[in-house]
Amino acid sequence: MTGSKKTEQFLHENITWKRLLDFFIQENSFLKTRLSEVVDKETDKSLIAEAEHFQTEFILKDEYIHDIEHDIKDQEKSLKNLLTQKTAPDYKTCKKQDKLRNEMAYLEKEFSHLKTQFNKYLLSLV
Repeated sequence: MTGSKKTEQFLHENITWKRLLDFFIQENSFLKTRLSEVVDKETDKSLIAEAEHFQTEFILKDEYIHDIEHDIKDQEKSLKNLLTQKTAPDYKTCKKQDKLRNEMAYLEKEFSHLKTQFNKYLLSLV
């Protein structure tokens, strides 16, 4: 793959990640809203403690999403410079892309796990 084609592929990958992050932000917001609806109706202290655990996890996911989003924007800026200069991605750029790829895979896995655990928690309240 030529340098510019590799750079273009990296950019497409980043666009896909940004769309996925937007989805995670919306989904996380939905989960936090659902949690507040459930907590408003709950009085059992042990269940409230579990709810606080999920609230903390949702906040941490928001922070992680925003950190990755920032890193992707930085990478995108670097990639656009490479395209303008018609330069192939160097080792550092490729490593950063690999790191972002791994972070996105981790986020997808962890977010899915968190949603599953949260849904199990909600079912335990029924």
